Amino acid sequence: MAIGPRTRVLLIAALLFGAVGALVWFLSYRYWSQPVTPLAPPSQDAERLPVPAASPVTPGTPAATPSPTATPTPTLETTPTPGASPQAQGFPGDPSSPLASMRLLIPVQGITPEQLQDTFKDSRSEGRVHDAIDIIAPRGTPVVAATDGRVVKLFQSVKGGITFYQLASADEHYVLYYAHLERYADGLAEGHFARRGETVGYVGDTGNVTPGNTHLHFQIYRVEDPRRFWAGENLNPYPLLRGAR
Repeated sequence: MAIGPRTRVLLIAALLFGAVGALVWFLSYRYWSQPVTPLAPPSQDAERLPVPAASPVTPGTPAATPSPTATPTPTLETTPTPGASPQAQGFPGDPSSPLASMRLLIPVQGITPEQLQDTFKDSRSEGRVHDAIDIIAPRGTPVVAATDGRVVKLFQSVKGGITFYQLASADEHYVLYYAHLERYADGLAEGHFARRGETVGYVGDTGNVTPGNTHLHFQIYRVEDPRRFWAGENLNPYPLLRGAR
């Protein structure tokens, strides 16, 4: 029997709809039958950069501090005050301790033990505790290394002014922090091994200091990792320096 034009069009349309429907079914089947792979959680391996001990802002955190092991080094933005630990402690009077064995010098030339004042627990701006002692002396008085040790960082900060950090003791777990300098001694550089009594800088009033109030801010603290030299447990330098000669 002959098929009319209208019937032919309807058959062709039915075949096309059927083919499209079959294709849609086939694609849907393949998509939904695939196993779903969950998204991986964000990586937790990235090390957080230290926030300046308020990095130092009295001694870094610190920004980034390079070392042979790519350890972040504190910068002006990330280094607060040195070693601002939650609970600063005084010097443990054990004569066998590494600090006692270092026989620290008073780090300002010409200053005697009797001239020192214990300002370790004095209050400072922003609710801070001093955690250091101030050694008063005229501008330009030589600042000397209190003991042997490697100069690990020369640093200029808003609060500390011209400063540097020295790692002391055989294991370098003690840090000496010198701040408010007028300038460094000629040739002082990071990596230099300063000898006890060597001139390393000069007394000044740089940083967060009243102009003319020239003195050395001297701080000691213990660190667990010498590569993170800008933060640790503060120790009172006064008992140590009172017995210095």
